[in-house]
Amino acid sequence: MKSIRHVALGLLASLSLASQAALPEPLARAAREAGLPPESVSLWIAPAAGGAASVQHNAEQLMNPASVMKLLTSYAALDLLGPAHTWKTQASLRGVLREGVLEGDVLIAGSGDPALTWDRLGQWLRDWRSRGLRQIRGNIVIDTSLFATTPPGAPFDEAQHRAYNAQPDAFLVNFGALSLRLTAGTPNTPVEVAPLTPATPLRIVNHLKSTPGACGDWRSGLRGAFTPEGKGLVLTLEGRLAQSCGERQLNLKVDDSLRWASLVIRAQWQELGGSWFGEVQRGSVPAAITAFSSWESPTLPEVLRDMNKWSNNVMARQMLLALGNDGGGALTPEKGVARLQAWMPGQGLDPAQWVLENGSGLSRVERTTAAQLGALLRAAWKSPRMPEFLMAQPVIGKDGTMRTRLVDSPLAGRGYVKTGTLDGVKSAAGYVQDASGNWQAFALLLNHPRAPAAENTVEATLRWIYEH
Repeated sequence: MKSIRHVALGLLASLSLASQAALPEPLARAAREAGLPPESVSLWIAPAAGGAASVQHNAEQLMNPASVMKLLTSYAALDLLGPAHTWKTQASLRGVLREGVLEGDVLIAGSGDPALTWDRLGQWLRDWRSRGLRQIRGNIVIDTSLFATTPPGAPFDEAQHRAYNAQPDAFLVNFGALSLRLTAGTPNTPVEVAPLTPATPLRIVNHLKSTPGACGDWRSGLRGAFTPEGKGLVLTLEGRLAQSCGERQLNLKVDDSLRWASLVIRAQWQELGGSWFGEVQRGSVPAAITAFSSWESPTLPEVLRDMNKWSNNVMARQMLLALGNDGGGALTPEKGVARLQAWMPGQGLDPAQWVLENGSGLSRVERTTAAQLGALLRAAWKSPRMPEFLMAQPVIGKDGTMRTRLVDSPLAGRGYVKTGTLDGVKSAAGYVQDASGNWQAFALLLNHPRAPAAENTVEATLRWIYEH
């Protein structure tokens, strides 16, 4: 009779062989054509509702998942915070309001709202006006102490101006970024620049030039730098935009979140007919003070749609911080990670196979396996929160980051797929309805210097799942 040890060793050997199983030939061919060695590819495919995996290749190997990590943050938020969760931001008055004039300050307690876009902020300011406030003769004091103060790290990929480098803030306005519309003209003429986010005072120094040639990776040829000027900002733009790009939208990170909040508030307050003589300052708001006006964010499922459809990194980072809200002390990523790790075993996940940093995937240290992502997808599929989880993901050929992929194929509209890309990383995970009408879950992780250009490998995987 075989010993238990021998049986266990045999099982481990079979699992190892399964994890190293050869890729189906169409997928192996796509990987070879992309210059990816077999060890750089990790893939797991199985029926979403349960049962044996149909493909496992390096599925137990720790890999960088890039933005596919947002699947974990999203499902945990739905399960732990609940689909009715919202963020509530309050404004109070310190001083006397008489005949529309406030002799004093407006106090705002930041809630960590990840979805306070400029237009939602404008709606809230309209509520201030409807409550009789017309002129603010003091300052607007913003309490951001809900989030622990941490020094910002070096910008990711040394791209200081790129919006994906925006940092979390308890009062985050418009994802910490200014949106611009760029319109290229004939070669050697200036590129037309128009701000899409109301901000005052903002001065733009435009050195952008239109050029001939293909549009390509147009963002890489552009740079923007903000410098303070009085109560406002100066944005200096450098670089070139090909005429073939036509009209594009560029989002630029604003380094000073407090000053940025001031510009957006001032612009919209003036549009509403209000006047304000002071500045935005950082300070504390007494817990017992009576609220003058409150703003409530959209519900969590709506926020997750914005976060995942367009892979918004700072929203995911704010989400991880919200997960760590235990009612005591400032929120930190470490608190969010600790709550995730405590939650994982109940979902059939192994915390030891997840390396977490900020929950967004914009990280060089975050790691997990394709098999663990598969377990996450299956747990979400069986959860009461499955409809909200699915609806937050990009739909193949229809919207979000998948809107231009496989548009004219039978796969269009038949899958919910979260993607990720970093230097050296390409990833995709989610659900695909195959040709027989069955839903399959999958996770594909590519870690190699050539991975970002391996889009055909992702599409070959989706086609294989559909056909098999």
